[in-house]
Amino acid sequence: MFSFSKYLTNDIAIDLGTANTLIYIEDKGIVVNEPSVVAVKKSNQEIVAFGIEAKEMVGRTPGEIITVRPLQDGVISDFELTEQMIRHFIRKVKVNKFIRPRIAIAIPSGVTEVEKRAVRDSAEHVGAREVYLIDEPMAAAIGMGLPIHDPIGSMVIDIGGGTTEIAVIALSGIVNHTSLRIAGDEMNEAIVQYLKRKYNLLVGDNTAETIKISIGSAAPFDEQGSLKIKGRDLVDGIPKTIEILGKEVQEALAEPVDAIMDGVKLCLEQTPPELAADILDRGIIITGGGSLLKGLDERLRRETNLPIVISEVPLECVVRGTGKILSDLISYQKVLTKTKKVYIT
Repeated sequence: MFSFSKYLTNDIAIDLGTANTLIYIEDKGIVVNEPSVVAVKKSNQEIVAFGIEAKEMVGRTPGEIITVRPLQDGVISDFELTEQMIRHFIRKVKVNKFIRPRIAIAIPSGVTEVEKRAVRDSAEHVGAREVYLIDEPMAAAIGMGLPIHDPIGSMVIDIGGGTTEIAVIALSGIVNHTSLRIAGDEMNEAIVQYLKRKYNLLVGDNTAETIKISIGSAAPFDEQGSLKIKGRDLVDGIPKTIEILGKEVQEALAEPVDAIMDGVKLCLEQTPPELAADILDRGIIITGGGSLLKGLDERLRRETNLPIVISEVPLECVVRGTGKILSDLISYQKVLTKTKKVYIT
């Protein structure tokens, strides 16, 4: 009976990220991990590609096709495209077609009621029979195996593509949090602007991301590497190649990294002293793709004088935590985000 009931259950956990969408199913693990990008025909809004295929088209499409990221800064900017993207990824999962799934979605902790409603509506429109929303830092903490039910303070920093979520968690709740719309995308943009100013070179987002991953770092990391990059000369209008040093990329990333440090300090200042003592003992946990930036952990250590722990699988913590919640809703009832009715006049 137990295995039969599991067969009749469709539970889907989704980390609906600005940069990547991940889907987790119990007993199967992470079944989808693709960029949150859609390629669309301008003339009739026909979908050309989703995910990895669409990401490869960014900056390379002919005039009649555009690539769109339907989520910006952690929230839905294009409702219809987001809905179609979720539907496409769920189809890839191949769940039981005869039973409407229960869907849990991780969302930034700083979103408005209208933004929460948009996420819930998207899930309902793709056929969910029940929808649960979970704050991203809470999901990340559960994914890391932190004792969120206990009267012990845990501090989590989740640096994603569109938002940086900083939260202090205790007794199944978020005691205080800071949600910054500064994360991986802003780091990419900072590199693009730096190359424009210093070299009159225009590069695309994909190139900026490659630079960040390859030789990007935060001070005090001593980055000795360099990278040859190609772009378009803004003066002559012709393609050219330059070599950029790791130190230059570090300089380009200084502003968004400083903003994240300020957000962490602000959150620590608002933390009750008893919980601050717990954080001193247990340290700060950092997750998300942004936590992979070289030297970021050491910078946090210097700025806060606290131990820093980086997740072994930083990109997966949020979706795995969301999956844990969905598999034991009774135990995690208190962590579910409530949405209010929103009336638009």
